[in-house]
Amino acid sequence: MPNRRKFIQLSIASLPLLASCQTANTNNTQIYKKPVVVSTWDSGIRANAAAWKVLQQNGYALDAVEEASKYAEIEKSCCVGLAANPDRDGKVTLDASIMDDKGNCGGVAFLQHIQHPISVARKLMETTPHVFMVGEGAEQFALQNGFEKMSDQLSPEAQASYKKWLEKSEYKPVINIENLTKPQSQTAPNVLENGKPNHDTMGTIALDANGNLCGSCTTSGMAFKMRGRVGDSPIIGAGLFVDNEVGAATSSGLGEEVIRICGTHLIIELMRQGWTPENACKEAINRIVKRNPEKAKDFQVGFIALSKKGEVGAFAVQKEFTYSITNNEINQVFESKSYF
Repeated sequence: MPNRRKFIQLSIASLPLLASCQTANTNNTQIYKKPVVVSTWDSGIRANAAAWKVLQQNGYALDAVEEASKYAEIEKSCCVGLAANPDRDGKVTLDASIMDDKGNCGGVAFLQHIQHPISVARKLMETTPHVFMVGEGAEQFALQNGFEKMSDQLSPEAQASYKKWLEKSEYKPVINIENLTKPQSQTAPNVLENGKPNHDTMGTIALDANGNLCGSCTTSGMAFKMRGRVGDSPIIGAGLFVDNEVGAATSSGLGEEVIRICGTHLIIELMRQGWTPENACKEAINRIVKRNPEKAKDFQVGFIALSKKGEVGAFAVQKEFTYSITNNEINQVFESKSYF
C-alpha cells in the first residue's frame, strides 16, 4: 500500500514536467496556468496523470476529473474502489460525487458491486432530473445503464485486514493521533498498517484550457464503518462543490465533521467574498475545530480549493495532509498548513 505521507516519485511520460518531484511548502498567492488539476494526497499525482491525458489535449474538465476518479477506483487501495476495506459486515460500499461548470451534479452512496461509482454519478447527473441515489436503487440504475455487476468477494488485502479487525471488532471512527505507531488492530479503523491514516477519499478539481471548473470525489468510506454509514464524499456542498464563477473545492478525512459545516460550499462562498483558496480552507478548518477543540486533536480533515484564476490552496486539522498539482509547468506534491 503506498505511503501517503511521503511522495512517491513517478515517471509520467505524457507530462512535459519535472523529472522528479518532492513535497514542497504551500504558497497561497501563486497562480497556476490553465489547464491545471489538483487532487488530495500524494497518491493524487497518479490520479492527476489520468486527468492530464484529457487536459493536455484541451479536453473538458469534467472528463478529466472523471478519469482521475476512475483511476483511483481501480488502483489497489484500502480506501477507494472495490478492492478497499469493507464495512463491519464485510461488504465494500462505495460513494462518489461529480459536479460540472454549469452547476449540474450527481452523487451515489452505499453502492455495491459497481467498479466505477463516479461514472454512475455522472450518468445520474446527465440523464435524470435527480441528484442523489443510494443503495439498491443506485445499483439498479447502474445495471440498467450498462454498468457491469462485479463480484462482492473481498480483495486478498482487504480480507486480511478484515480478518485482523474481527479479532477485536473495535469501532473507533476517529484517528487517535497519539497511537498512530500501534498496529492497525489496536487503533482506529481508519488507520492503515504502519500507523498511517486511512485517508478514505480521492478528491479532484480541475480548470481546463477553456476556463471550465469541474470536480469529482470518490471513496469506499471509513474502514469497518457501521453498515449504511455515508460520509461527506457523495454529498454536494460537503465533500465537493463547484461554482464556475468562483472556484472548486473538495475534502478528505472524517466526513461527519465536513458535513456538519457544509465544508466545501462554505469555502466557495468565502472565495466569492474575495478570500484566497488557502484562507477559505483555513476558515473551514477553524470552524470544525472550534466546535470541539479537544475532539479535533484526534481526527483529520483536509480541504483543497482551486480558484477561477488558477490559485490553489489547502488547509488541514493535522499535519501531513498533502495534495498534488499538475499543469504544463509543474507536477508536484505539497503539504498543507494545519491547525495543529
